[in-house]
Amino acid sequence: MRHVIALDVGGTGMKAALVGADGELLHRTRRSTGRERGPNSVVESILAFAADLRAHGERHFGEPAAAAGVAVPGIVDTDRGIAAYAANLGWRDVPLRVLLSERLHGVPVALGHDVRTGGLAEGRIGAGRGADRFLFVPLGTGIAGAIGIDGRVEAGAHGFAGEIGHIVVRPGGAPCPCGQRGCLERFASAAAVSEAWARVSGDPKADAADCAKAVESGDPRALVVWQDAVDALADGLVTALTLLDPRTLIIGGGLAEAGETLFTPLRTAVERRVTFQKLPSIVPAALGDSAGCLGAGLLAWDLLGTTPTALSEVTT
Repeated sequence: MRHVIALDVGGTGMKAALVGADGELLHRTRRSTGRERGPNSVVESILAFAADLRAHGERHFGEPAAAAGVAVPGIVDTDRGIAAYAANLGWRDVPLRVLLSERLHGVPVALGHDVRTGGLAEGRIGAGRGADRFLFVPLGTGIAGAIGIDGRVEAGAHGFAGEIGHIVVRPGGAPCPCGQRGCLERFASAAAVSEAWARVSGDPKADAADCAKAVESGDPRALVVWQDAVDALADGLVTALTLLDPRTLIIGGGLAEAGETLFTPLRTAVERRVTFQKLPSIVPAALGDSAGCLGAGLLAWDLLGTTPTALSEVTT
């Protein structure tokens, strides 16, 4: 059975799948990156994982994978297939596409940025399916973005398109590791909400999920923290909407797990800010933490000229 390898590399773990031409998920598995052993070990872990996936496909489906797609964090040169920089993995200028292709006996390999790859999946087969223009914004430790245009995701001239988390929404505000002050992700990411709620509640272990629960219970302190984050997020999103005019705005990441506790005030805040702009549909992401892996599968099938439009669950 013809299939491809899909691999999503995170800071501590890797998610992988073998994906059939019709989008069927034939096999799914996970493995640690082994980053505690250093960047060279991380690269070897990725290569060994890919080789094991190839062997599994050959054993169970009668032939090895026809291609592979890999999503990685950090700065990615997709044209040259180089993982240029990832602070949490400790690597620089890793020619990952060539290394993987060699380990996989010469099959074509696509390398993608993790957020843009996840956005590709959300746009084609997830919450943005059918939308010709979408913006995918995951709210996690930081805030990133993926700009979807007619079934593809725009990387920009230098690979930095979609960095919505570094729109300045509070000039002169909290310093950001990027070098600016007042960046969106310093006020509206899951990490920012966790930090603010821990400070206000007096519980150093409190996080954004605890803040959301406190909001739902009517805690006035939590309501202030939450609304501050929602207002900052709405300011950043309206800037993005003004520039990009998406038809669908997809919100994902840990903060989106709060559901309507986030989406109800966020829709209201965005609607209050728009003037001439067309208000997009604001919807939760559909694929969860599988988006990067599923997007990697789509990248691999794109190399072969096949585009699955749906994905079904594992059958073996």
